[in-house]
Amino acid sequence: MIIVLKKNATEKQIKHVVERLKELGLKSMISRGIERAIIGAIGDEDILRSQPLGVFPGVEKVMAVMAPYKLVSREFKNENTVVSVSGVEIGSDKLVVMAGPCSVENYDMLFKIAKSVKASGANMLRGGAFKPRTSPYAFQGLGEEGLKYLQQAGKATGLPVVTEVMDIRDIGIVERYADMIQIGARNMQNFNLLKEVGLSRKPVLLKRGMMSTIKEWLMSAEYILANGNFNVVLCERGIRTFEDATRFTMDISAIPVVKRLSHLPIIADPSHATGKWGLVTPVARAAIAGGCDGLMIEVHTNPEHAFSDGEQSMLPIKFKAMMKELKPVARAVGRTI
Repeated sequence: MIIVLKKNATEKQIKHVVERLKELGLKSMISRGIERAIIGAIGDEDILRSQPLGVFPGVEKVMAVMAPYKLVSREFKNENTVVSVSGVEIGSDKLVVMAGPCSVENYDMLFKIAKSVKASGANMLRGGAFKPRTSPYAFQGLGEEGLKYLQQAGKATGLPVVTEVMDIRDIGIVERYADMIQIGARNMQNFNLLKEVGLSRKPVLLKRGMMSTIKEWLMSAEYILANGNFNVVLCERGIRTFEDATRFTMDISAIPVVKRLSHLPIIADPSHATGKWGLVTPVARAAIAGGCDGLMIEVHTNPEHAFSDGEQSMLPIKFKAMMKELKPVARAVGRTI
């Protein structure tokens, strides 16, 4: 249920509604918009149907949410959510570009890449310290050492850092070094992990599972919001289909669909979707035209010797050229990059 408050509702009136919901055994989630606040009542809706909440002081109306994802839905919040990551706003008119290597290999390489992508217009630094790999024998990441390198490179260049967490036991250490926590495609339905990052105050980047529907993806986001963390950004990174010309199939249509269904910002990852650096730029253009709020791009100074995903990593000079190509596309849809 959604309880829509009047424009002039006081904090005392809001507190009164929240306390009543608590008495009924329901959880309250408050979303404060530009004009008014709304309260999401989470729990058994049958309890609410017999309660005269509509006559409470400060309450304008009480509405049922039809979507299974309550807090994520446009019904709960019609305004677009803007998520701030250490001052970088995701969901505003300015598109955000997160760039960096798939894996953190050493500090010198990471700093060189961070400095280069910053000069080309990137807003955030991405890199993996813990790497989920199909083969148990493949490079698994540098762990805390890699996190330290990310933090150092981020501070040196002024770029906020986003990196993946794979295990509940690692959340604390990732929070210590990163500005944003990434939940990768393979963990999209790791519900215990989603609950734990929901208790975090760090913004969360939630990638779509490679075989997940949009509904399943939004339900995963709901787990995070239901535990109190509303700073969630979605990431379309391609889904598995019968097509084998690319690593995955980039679902461009998911971007406007999510925009229609949810208030959360959404970015696109054309690097993982295509698996080939030469396809990254055209797919990035398509994602911007489709309405995404940003991009995640893999960049490496020596892709031939990259520890992971070298084939889809762009050279810094190619990344710079791509950023120039994206500017007119962004302008065409009323955005900047």
